[in-house]
This record gives sequence, C-alpha cells and structure tokens, in this order.
Amino acid sequence: MRSTEVEDRRHSTGAHDPMRRIRRTFFGSLVLIGLLVGLMIGRLTAPGPVQLEAVQVLPQGLSLRFDRKPETYDEHLEGAFALLFQAEGEAQSGQLQIDGMPVAWRVQQTEKGLLLHLVAARRLQGQWHGARGDGGWQVEVSVSPWRP
Repeated sequence: MRSTEVEDRRHSTGAHDPMRRIRRTFFGSLVLIGLLVGLMIGRLTAPGPVQLEAVQVLPQGLSLRFDRKPETYDEHLEGAFALLFQAEGEAQSGQLQIDGMPVAWRVQQTEKGLLLHLVAARRLQGQWHGARGDGGWQVEVSVSPWRP
C-alpha cells in the first residue's frame, strides 16, 4: 500500500501554528500585568480612613477636629445623645458642665467607627453641625437639657 503522508500535507488546513498560542499567552500576561499595576497605583492614591485629630470642650458642648469630612450619624438614645463618625481615632473621655448639670462624654472606637456618647442625669437634647476650618473638618456638638 501507498502511504498517504504526502497527500495529507496538501489539505486546505495548514499545519498547527505554535506562535498563535504564544501570542495569546503573551497578551494575556500583558493584560494581567496592566491590571496589577493599576491596582497598585489605585491603592497608593486612595485616601486612608478619616482621622480624629483633637477634641476640645466648649461651654455648651464639644468641638471635634478631623483631617477631612467624615460620614456622621446621630441618635437620641433614652436621654443620651450619640454621634457615630466613619473615622478612626484614640479613645477619650471627659466631663463638662451645661447649665450647672454635669455631662459625661466619651469617644470610643467601635466596629462601625468612632462613637461619641454624651450622658447626663437628666435627658439631653443634642445638635451638631460641621464646617471646613483649620486645614480639616470641624464638628461642633452642642447639648442642652431636654425641653418638651
């Protein structure tokens, strides 16, 4: 019998091109390297968490200074006033006098951020507002006895 080896080479489908697989691997590697470099650059330029820089006692409340604007949530809890800041900082506590009434305050780190509690013997009513100032974000918290 005759061999068909010579006839097989004459078919319309060419021989397997090994360069095609190498090109696909090369371009896949370029895409992966580009993705990783982009992620590293994004990580370097992304801002870190908001930081609490200072807490000052005011005559009617507290002043908190952050490096930039934090997300803030407030709540009146059974006579106490609480603020939750999406920020990081050191735990602090103290006491202030409002209309002759002692008010204890505490800043503590929780899973959700910094929590500021203001508690007194009588029910409290609190308000806050924030504004840009001194190269950061200033939050003024004022509390007073509850007035129905």
